[in-house]
Amino acid sequence: MELTGALSAIFTLVVLEVILSADNALILGVLVQRLPVHLRRKALFYGILGAYILRGLALLFASLVIQLWWAQALGAAYLLYIALKHFLKPEEAHAPPPLEVSAAQFWKVVAQVELMDLAFSVDSVLVAVAVSDKLWVIYTGVFLGILALRMLASLVVSLLDRYPRFKHLAYVVVGLAGAKLAVGGWDKFAKEVLHRPELALGLDKEAFSLFILAVLLLGSLWATRKPAPA
Repeated sequence: MELTGALSAIFTLVVLEVILSADNALILGVLVQRLPVHLRRKALFYGILGAYILRGLALLFASLVIQLWWAQALGAAYLLYIALKHFLKPEEAHAPPPLEVSAAQFWKVVAQVELMDLAFSVDSVLVAVAVSDKLWVIYTGVFLGILALRMLASLVVSLLDRYPRFKHLAYVVVGLAGAKLAVGGWDKFAKEVLHRPELALGLDKEAFSLFILAVLLLGSLWATRKPAPA
């Protein structure tokens, strides 16, 4: 009976990890798409190793991680920057990926992937400790969720290559994810640093996640629809 409950909690954690990180997968796909095709899987591979380390440490120090407003603020600033760059400077943002990149450029992308993992790990930790109090259950569920997330990110890269209009949807969601992180970071800053909880905006994360999901579904229908003949 106890094993059944643990397996149920693990399954719940995997599902929640993937749902909460759908926008994260899209962001990772956008980040690695700027690399040559033969380096994208390698970047995601190193990203998953870093994610396991970051999430493992985050779960061990959960009480500290949930107060990392600055990590969310940095992640929000970067996401908003690349989303605005895509729409305001199309000649740069829409440039095809290079055939080769330097080692420094490759590791820069990997570092950006890790920054996103750190920024999104706050929500992941909160969900994990709420679902179960058994450490092995939490680690198993979260780590399997990360693996599923990386598989989803690979699918996103394929969609971005196959359907060019999907890239516009991707950057819209990137901007929305940046706004969500910005609000979450501000709320933590107001409560933990300023000690002024009344200044918190109180974003309903569940409702906002459903909104992003709706944007993804409707936008995917638009992005994958064949354009009308001229």
